Amino acid sequence: MKVGIGSDHNAFELQKEIIAFVESLGHEVMEYGEDASCQEIDYPGVAFQVGEAIISKEIDRGILLCGTGLGMAIAASKVPGIRAATCHDTYSAERAQKSNNAQIITLGAKVIGIELAKQVIQKYLESTFPGGNSARKVQQIIDKEKEYLKSKEDGHDSPK
Repeated sequence: MKVGIGSDHNAFELQKEIIAFVESLGHEVMEYGEDASCQEIDYPGVAFQVGEAIISKEIDRGILLCGTGLGMAIAASKVPGIRAATCHDTYSAERAQKSNNAQIITLGAKVIGIELAKQVIQKYLESTFPGGNSARKVQQIIDKEKEYLKSKEDGHDSPK
């Protein structure tokens, strides 16, 4: 699997460890966001890059890291077609994929330790979306997003 991993300056150290861990699991990693200079970087741009890379099929899934994981999830979910979930436990990480078909998980470097982060990420990456009852619910989200996008194209503020 090709996994995009991105962070802002708050999660630079965690990003480096997560990249090595994901590669050790046998996945190819594409790195986004902060580099060795550790200059301040705004998280929305990184989240948009990873979301767009998923939509364009450059990567299969994404892992985004910031201080809390919350800002990255909000920003990534603004990319049409992306579902991002903040996860700080293995159950949520599994359900993000199995129940919500989330293409991205986000974690907070100031909230989670490295060993738990590795467990969360491993659970997310080994989980697959089974469809079934959850597919209907995910489709409702997709349909609503399309409805909003279409109303904007038609010059309306919101769907009718």
